[in-house]
Amino acid sequence: MSTKPTYEQAQLHLQVFEERREARLREARQWFFKNFFADTMDEAMKIAPMGTEAGQSFMMVVSYWEQACALLNYGLLHEDLFFETSGEFFGVWERLKPTMAEGRKRFSNQLFLANVEKAAQRFEAWSEARTPGAIAVMRQMQQMMRAQLTSAAKA
Repeated sequence: MSTKPTYEQAQLHLQVFEERREARLREARQWFFKNFFADTMDEAMKIAPMGTEAGQSFMMVVSYWEQACALLNYGLLHEDLFFETSGEFFGVWERLKPTMAEGRKRFSNQLFLANVEKAAQRFEAWSEARTPGAIAVMRQMQQMMRAQLTSAAKA
């Protein structure tokens, strides 16, 4: 996108950001990035079982980003502005990606987090065009975080 954001897009962008500051969502986001590493749906369901505090945190994070990415995908948010300032959604997608096909099949919902997925695909191409290698470094950092969590759990 080569145009500047409109005033309305900038206002909506700020509203989306302001929602991230809500205390319970901040807590959920912190929990997610500290704890959610799953390669299968069974692992995901053990980390964040439905009806538990962890499950609620999981749903808060993914539903927040699904809504934000839907606004982006429908053109209500300015893509460059969103991508320049909101890369967290991509980190969420990277954590979810290994479980998505299985989860969508298990729950008969092929659209589950489809907006996050669509935005993440565009973000990866956008990022590689502007900062080649940044995605690879982010993935390495995620692997290091996972290894630290695994080591701490064994100790």
